[in-house]
Amino acid sequence: MKEFIVIMPEKPSSMLMSMLRCFVSNNKYTLVDNSAIALPNLKNKKILFVLELNTAGYNLGMMNIITKLFQKGHDSLQGSIGAILVHCGSDLYTKTSAQDLVFHANMLGCRFIGKPLVEAIGSLRNFLTLQKVIKAPLEEVCYEACKALAKRFFNQSTDKIKKPKLLALHSSNYSTSNTLTLWNMVKDNLSINSIEEIHIENGSVKDCIGCSYTMCKHYGDQESCFYGGIMVEELYPAILSSDGVVFICPNYNDAVSANISAVINRLTALFRSNKFYNKRLFAIIVSGSSGGDALAKQLISALNMNKSFSLPPYFAIMETANDKDAIKKVENIYQRARLFAQNIENELVK
Repeated sequence: MKEFIVIMPEKPSSMLMSMLRCFVSNNKYTLVDNSAIALPNLKNKKILFVLELNTAGYNLGMMNIITKLFQKGHDSLQGSIGAILVHCGSDLYTKTSAQDLVFHANMLGCRFIGKPLVEAIGSLRNFLTLQKVIKAPLEEVCYEACKALAKRFFNQSTDKIKKPKLLALHSSNYSTSNTLTLWNMVKDNLSINSIEEIHIENGSVKDCIGCSYTMCKHYGDQESCFYGGIMVEELYPAILSSDGVVFICPNYNDAVSANISAVINRLTALFRSNKFYNKRLFAIIVSGSSGGDALAKQLISALNMNKSFSLPPYFAIMETANDKDAIKKVENIYQRARLFAQNIENELVK
């Protein structure tokens, strides 16, 4: 029997309660809701966040708990590891609500396992693809997904590596990019010997063509893809051999660049046959005015929730700098870069 924390501030629907029962099985948990005057110590815990969304897609109780945790300090979830169950009566909001929760909890020091989420939309149609494998009614497919999540949650390894390999991906120009300048500040503070940097040049990566599952799986089994090119020749081998991947992302209209987006989309074929549960995700994000959190949530959704990368605590450094070399004038930026490099090393190096 394993003990863990369930944070469930709002009354669950019968569907969400059934999902929780499947996750819990015979294990023992302590419930944290809004009834307590003060929150318990939530450091170094296994935490399941359970969200029942209202008709507008909100869980006000969870917002209240997260606010209290921020008031306790940015290390209030340090050393903890999280997963999420979420249900909504409509077919919207589940993913964006989970993104937001993971982002905030991660800023408080919580790590999340790869694919940490089971979401049940109102129609349960998000389980249609998995139903082709499990071959059961949609509710049962959902419950099986909850059981599978629990198994990974309780058995997830966070082992460090004696000689880790770090991969950095970017599509920027060194002569003008504040984001690459920040990456160099971070890199200068890293003692990791094996750091590979790949520049995604314009036009070098075509976006996903949207192959059928069968065709995508066929190429994935060969560690290949319909388009081939740099993705198959350089990126696939580099990602498979890496222990951590740093996505270097300037903010383009509150989204990652087209080249980085294409890389993420094209990872689908490789993901069909290779899960990334033991690969850590990091990000360096620089915005011209605001919106760094928008990119962080985009990376969380695409790479942690969908592509199964492990999300270390404090996975992203997010800064604001517009004009050329403006990043160098950001207050305490060299110290912040050093601390982020230290976070990467603490996560990877044995």
